[in-house]
Amino acid sequence: MKTPRKSVSTSIFFALLSLHCASTLHKTGISLERFRSSLETKSILVDGLNWKYTEKFGEGETLPVIHGFGGDKDHWTRFSRHLPDRFRVVAPDLPGFGESDKPEGISYTQEAQADRLNQFAEALGLEHFHIAGNSMGGGIAGIFAAKYPNKVKTLILFDNAGIKSPTPSEMQTIEMAGNPSPLLLTSPEDFDRLISFTFVKPPYLPSFLKTYFANKSFANRDWNASILKQIRKEGYFLEKELEEIKSPTLVIWGKEDKVIHHSVTEVLKKKIKTKLEIVILENMGHAPMIEDPNLSAQIVQNWIGKLKINN
Repeated sequence: MKTPRKSVSTSIFFALLSLHCASTLHKTGISLERFRSSLETKSILVDGLNWKYTEKFGEGETLPVIHGFGGDKDHWTRFSRHLPDRFRVVAPDLPGFGESDKPEGISYTQEAQADRLNQFAEALGLEHFHIAGNSMGGGIAGIFAAKYPNKVKTLILFDNAGIKSPTPSEMQTIEMAGNPSPLLLTSPEDFDRLISFTFVKPPYLPSFLKTYFANKSFANRDWNASILKQIRKEGYFLEKELEEIKSPTLVIWGKEDKVIHHSVTEVLKKKIKTKLEIVILENMGHAPMIEDPNLSAQIVQNWIGKLKINN
């Protein structure tokens, strides 16, 4: 029995309307979150690439914050809200991610992104600042601190990549068995599995936002897989650069991280020669600044305040 053409057209119409509504609600929700965190959304052209970023104005300390693999600038939105107004927070979408340009045929290794980040900082007139990063973004921030030591006041690492963990993580065990990376979705419905894998206590997401992020993540799967392949080929680049880091370093790690095992902190203890403080958070996953933004911001604020570093 053939389905009437009118019914098919009606179904397509409501499906498109639903997608449009989900996108509109997503934009409204994100805009509200940024507003509550006193963040403005901006863009800048750097070496032919358009960068999107958010910025919270402050007259004191400047803190660029770098997202992880598959993430974007809004991974730091709630974290920024809990920092005092004196902090100037700059959260970019790295090229290849979020709303920034995604040209094919260029390198997306952590080292290449660290060099681009230097160009971005120079374009914004940032000269001497703190820098924080999570996961891949932590690897990039660490490489940045090693390559451009005179620009970094303090380095802040959240569950950073770029170092081989003495104890394999659950993700490494899965990948070593020949299975696909847990970071790549097999379908939109796989999004709940990814959230559970990443967090101990996942942040609340309304159903429309969850659906939007699930569809978006799955749509970007092949692109993200190509970037992940480059990063895997690059190897543990940050580990070779650790002794070049001159700035005081704060490491924050979720003890229940399944993506990168907290034993990486043992490597950091051995190889970083400057002042180092490590905070292991119980019942916390791979992205503490998302899972508990208030606590994460408090730890960072206390660390910077304790060092009494002047501009």
